[in-house]
Amino acid sequence: MRTFLLSILALGHISNGAAAESARPESTKAVLVTGASTGIGRHVTERLAKAGYFVYAGARKDADLAALNAIPNVQGIRLDVTKQPDIDAAVATINKAGRGLYGLVNNAGVASVGPMATMSMDEIELTMQVNLYGPVRVTRSFLPLLLESKGRITTIGSISGVLASKDLNAYSMSKHAMEAFTDSLAGELAPQGVIVNIVEPGNFNSEIGASATKRTGVETRFTDRSKYKEPVEVAAAVELALFEPTPKRRYMVTPDQNEAERTIRKQIEQLAQLNERQPYSYDRDTLVKMLDEALKTSPPNKTP
Repeated sequence: MRTFLLSILALGHISNGAAAESARPESTKAVLVTGASTGIGRHVTERLAKAGYFVYAGARKDADLAALNAIPNVQGIRLDVTKQPDIDAAVATINKAGRGLYGLVNNAGVASVGPMATMSMDEIELTMQVNLYGPVRVTRSFLPLLLESKGRITTIGSISGVLASKDLNAYSMSKHAMEAFTDSLAGELAPQGVIVNIVEPGNFNSEIGASATKRTGVETRFTDRSKYKEPVEVAAAVELALFEPTPKRRYMVTPDQNEAERTIRKQIEQLAQLNERQPYSYDRDTLVKMLDEALKTSPPNKTP
């Protein structure tokens, strides 16, 4: 797939000190990124900070917070998205800082791998607590700030929310839920000036598989993800989702054409299944006409 082209100009590096705060341009916007210690969250944090935005970077461990605080334009915040007291403390910290909050990136996530029949309920519950209830908790808590700024909410989903592989049952359920979360919340908040969208990565390098193996003791094909590309393109898509003038609702970001094609074909397959042998089925010509109408509002990329 084509790489994403950035439309945001870099505003320069600015330190976290009080003097730098007074020198920061009025146009600088603050963003909260959850799960910022590694992988996609870390890449998003570094990219936004380098572009001049101020990033509140959520993490749980002291060492990760210290590393994040060492990055110009970044303030590490202790944030476990499964713990409401952590979220409340983060809200208080950001409110006290006085710069407001323009963007929220719901990135924190875990992977659970294995058959549903043998996966422990504790593991399933953890997946839902982090991947599903985490974004709900964080979004609800920061919504007053986002309404005030007429900002944006970007959630990191996954093409697994569409493909739903057999050994990613719980994970796929949680990411599929983020599809509905995004669409419903977008309709709810649009009249109030807040834009909601979702970034759906394919396979990129991250620690999510290794973390699952460490937690469960089970080696899987997802444990070592070092063979995959670094999520640079995912971070670029997040920046577009947050700041481009006319953002998309969905940003699918895959490392190759194969993953993109599999995902699109799966959506077409589901469309055919919905239409199959029901009282109000549409014929092929009508379906093609519907597709053409949809493409007018969401056209594919044009080849340069």
